[in-house]
Order: sequence, then structure tokens, then C-alpha cells
Amino acid sequence: MKPYLKRAWAEVSLSKLRQNMEIIRGLNSDSTDIMAVVKADAYGHGYDRVCHCLAEDCGIRYFAVSNLDEALAVRQLCPDADILILGYTPPEYAHEISENNIIQGVVSMEYAQSLCHNSKDKVRCHIKIDTGMGRIGLRYDTPAECAEEIIRICGIEGLSVEGIYTHFAVADSDDPDNISYTDHQQAYITDTYDELVRRGVKLEHMHFMNSAATCYRNDSRSTLSRAGIIIYGLHPDISLDIPEGLEPVMELKAVISQVKTVPAGTCISYGRTFVSDREMRVATVTIGYADGYSRLLSSKGEILVHGKRCRIVGRVCMDQLMIDVSDVPEAESGDIVTLIGRDGDDIITADELASVYGTIGYEVVCGISKRVPRIYID
Repeated sequence: MKPYLKRAWAEVSLSKLRQNMEIIRGLNSDSTDIMAVVKADAYGHGYDRVCHCLAEDCGIRYFAVSNLDEALAVRQLCPDADILILGYTPPEYAHEISENNIIQGVVSMEYAQSLCHNSKDKVRCHIKIDTGMGRIGLRYDTPAECAEEIIRICGIEGLSVEGIYTHFAVADSDDPDNISYTDHQQAYITDTYDELVRRGVKLEHMHFMNSAATCYRNDSRSTLSRAGIIIYGLHPDISLDIPEGLEPVMELKAVISQVKTVPAGTCISYGRTFVSDREMRVATVTIGYADGYSRLLSSKGEILVHGKRCRIVGRVCMDQLMIDVSDVPEAESGDIVTLIGRDGDDIITADELASVYGTIGYEVVCGISKRVPRIYID
């Protein structure tokens, strides 16, 4: 326990990660490879061990990240991987992109020209098409117009265009209007690709499947499945089931530092927002919002103690929080508690926590701070 001081830590199961990858691989056709999305420190799970496991144990060749710093970190871990930067890199760093054999997402003619101007070597790229996300990428009224611009970009000396891609906005929804919207997004990029082929431009990749599309509308025309949140066993949207067998990879744990019995009328934590209405046993737990356990869970969240749910009482502090353990008489100082994960027959998931205070599981796991050590379990 000394490496992480038995205070607060996250346990990351590499065996569950491998299991999830096998399930995801089974969802795809033979013509679709997996591009593992490992941005934001592998969604808070930790680059080093996650990327090594994905590359060495799962045979993953393609990785996607958000920015150049992330790409360089993955390149150190996976020297032979194809790494795509999904977001923006300032053009003055184009030389680092090419020197490290990284693929840059290109969003416009001007951006493509700037990248090439700043690198003496060829810059590998995939061209991003905005088919309805409204974020970044080429946006034209028709696929034919979009294809024409892509052909012009392909003609830039110093640029190696290897593919096109887009991002779905509502592939995680079963609402008929949203399904139709995603159908339109998919038709736009496939029509653009087909127009390119008609004009003699055959690119290696066209990809549009994110985690949600991989689960709910898998299509063999997408050469890559950009699997993100489902790698880590969480839902793209909590309202829809994910394929059977996908399990959360991370558990979050902490320790009880003290248990005390307080009389009715006792104020607990900052702001006096909680006052006991009876005699209670209150346990203090060694985790707080500086660890990424949100203050929004104050007097709302539950924690597993000896397999039983115990409600948070009062506000979550920076480094500590308090829970009602009146119904767990065996609870005592030094006990390990589970904030995310399984204890006995019960489980609390990041998705469940997210629903308590109105966010998504992505934010919960990405928000677990760096001062919480990641402990890897094979």
C-alpha cells in the first residue's frame, strides 16, 4: 500500500481492458480496424500502461489523441503506431508532426498550406469533414463541392493525404430525428468518398464510427472504428445499453480515517448544509474534489462500505468527505471504501455518479486528478 499511501487511488484492470477490446473487435467487420482513442490520458486511466496493453496485448496499431503533446507521449510508448491528432496543432509545430511520423487532422485549405509551409518534410494527414457536428472541418453544401476541395488539398506539395473522417453528433441516440440526422452525416461522407473515387482519388481511409456508432450502427464502409469510451467499459449514453461483456476498467477507492458518533442536531461540513436529525455514526473518507470526486455529489452521492451503500452527508471538501455509516456497525478507521466499482453484490459506476449531478461518465473518469495514483491490476 505504501506507493499510494492508502489514501485515495484508482485501480485499473488490464484484464478487463483486454476483454473489452476483444468484444469491440467482434463488433467490427474484417474491413474495419480499431483506432483506440486515448486522449486525456486514456480517459483518465493512464497512458503508459493502457497504451502498452493496447499495442502489445491487443495488437492495436491505430491510436487517436487530442493534441501534439498527447501524440508525442503515445509515440514514445508505441514507436510503430499510426497516431492521429484529432484536434488543432499550431502550424509552427508541423516539423514535430512530420519528424515523429504523426498524422494531423486537417480542417481547411489554409490550415493545410500553413502546415506544409512550416515543415521541410511531408506531413501525413486525414482531412476532417464537418457533416453536422458544427465543430471543425470542411463544410460545403454538397459532397461534390467537398470532394473538389479535398482534391485541391491533395494537390498541395508537402502533404500526404491518407484519409477523410467525420464525427457523429447524436449516434448515441435512438430518437428517430437523431437517427435521421446521423444517417445524413454518414451519407454525406460516404458520398464524398465515392465522388473522390469517381474523380480518380482513392484514399486509404474513410472513418466515421465513434464509440456510439461502433455499438449501435456499425458499418463496414468505415475503415476505422474510433473506439473511445467503450474501451473503458462506459456508456456513450447511459440511456442505451452497451454490448454484453463490456465492463468498467477503473475502480476508485479511498479509506475511512475516522468514525465518530454524533448526536441529533450536529452540523456536518462547510456551510452547515447538513444537520443530523438523529444520533448518527459518521465516517470521514480520505478523498475530495481536488481528487476529482465532485463537490456536486455533496449530500447526494453514495459510497460502498462493506458492500452497503452509505450516503454522503454535508459538502464534499477539497480532500475529505463524510458519510453516514449508521447502518454499517462494523465500519471503522482504516477500512477501504469504494466510490466507483464493485463491493460485494453492489456496484457504483462512473455513469451512475454522472447521472446524480447531471454530467456524463466521460467527465467523471477524465476528472480524476493526477494526485490519485493509478494502480494496475492484470
